[in-house]
Amino acid sequence: MKNLLIHGVVAGLLSGIAGIIFLNIYIEAFGVDYSQIINIGSIMGSSIIGCMLMTLGYAALEKFNKQNLQGWLNILIAVLSFASIIGPIGMSLPLDIEFPEMFPGLVVPMHFFPALAFFAIYPFFKQVKS
Repeated sequence: MKNLLIHGVVAGLLSGIAGIIFLNIYIEAFGVDYSQIINIGSIMGSSIIGCMLMTLGYAALEKFNKQNLQGWLNILIAVLSFASIIGPIGMSLPLDIEFPEMFPGLVVPMHFFPALAFFAIYPFFKQVKS
């Protein structure tokens, strides 16, 4: 269980760092400023929360000895990641924000970073049963 918790925290931090890097690249490339809506704290917080929710799912599978359902949980995580982009796509930004049409291009990819980080580092934290 401790290993799983560390996995979730590390994945959340990596996801948050990737989000911050992407934010900085996007700002430099397009010269837009969405700091009223999204900032470093919200990126890190949502990344860690997302990865911790995935950790809870994996912990539930472990607790109920249902590791054979891990593939279905991974599909559910992917579907929820896709579903989560509905919010930013339909979001109405304040009128004083320049280039509101570019906002989804910034935040939609970030919705996939937690799952990507979680799945990418899973082999490093997977416990081998002997």
